[in-house]
Amino acid sequence: MEVSDNAKGLALAVASSAFIGVSFILKKIGLLRAAKCGARAGGGGYTYLSEPLWWAGMTTMLLGEVANFVAYIFAPAVLVTPLGALSIIVSSVLAHFVLKERLEKLGVLGCVSCIVGSVVVVMHAPEEHMPDSVKEIWNLATQPGFLAYALTATLLMGALVLFFEPRYGQTNILIYLGICSSMGSLTVVSIKAIGVAIKLTLDGVNQAAYPYTWLFLMVAIICGVSQINYLNKALDTFNLALVSPIYYVMFTTLTIVASGIMFKDWAGQSLSSIASELCGLITILSGTVLLHTAEKGANNSAALLPWPLDKGSISWCISLSSDNLLKNVEEDYFTALQSSSAPV
Repeated sequence: MEVSDNAKGLALAVASSAFIGVSFILKKIGLLRAAKCGARAGGGGYTYLSEPLWWAGMTTMLLGEVANFVAYIFAPAVLVTPLGALSIIVSSVLAHFVLKERLEKLGVLGCVSCIVGSVVVVMHAPEEHMPDSVKEIWNLATQPGFLAYALTATLLMGALVLFFEPRYGQTNILIYLGICSSMGSLTVVSIKAIGVAIKLTLDGVNQAAYPYTWLFLMVAIICGVSQINYLNKALDTFNLALVSPIYYVMFTTLTIVASGIMFKDWAGQSLSSIASELCGLITILSGTVLLHTAEKGANNSAALLPWPLDKGSISWCISLSSDNLLKNVEEDYFTALQSSSAPV
């Protein structure tokens, strides 16, 4: 029995999410190992390029992106895009067990809100019109509406890179993710053009003769490489359990906006669909606020601790005149504090 195109797209989208979720973990471990040997990626270092696990993560992510790219050829975006939320679930579960990164209840609620809001927005987004040629996509890309979006995104990325990143990049997670998400939205529309070119070429209509095909390919490569660079910095600086959902929310939202402007997806939508999309956006915003609140709460709690000790055995040597006193305390953190405050 022949498998339908939608079933192929669904299988590829699920596989893509699994690969991408695993890639976050592998890249994070690689970045942590590389940071012990040289400058961290968040500080401008590139030691991670010599770390095999980082390359394993990049390879896994590449496989996921390729599967996602092919999925868009077989199935509509309304089916493929929401399944990207599965990568958040995969990376969060693996981060809990592998990286021991704990996400507080408020953060879990924020993640759920972000995922639900993103899914609602995508599910109620209209189906995209499949262009007949790359030239038609180029005509859409050079219309005033999308040119204004591309210019705004470029100016925003320039301001984030030149002004905000040197000052707030290490403390505000939105700086790095804002850069790679903006670039990601331009990457997606370029990749869609390349996908259309490949599909038409396979159907017998050669698109390689159009210069627009190679221009879209160049934009996709430049934006894609830059996007990966800033995503690495975000992963190296912030908790994976926060990077993954916030990146998904920002990337999905900007991609929907870019695609809607370029392909005029919102033309002829019903009021109920528009209202559903607005509710989804509000849910995304609420989830993002909750995630930031959880992050600040965790940082403030850590700052209040007198010194960073975990449960376990604590040993120290106290010198009293010529005698050495070795004391082992088989207690938890609070006993250690009580012992340290006792007069010697």
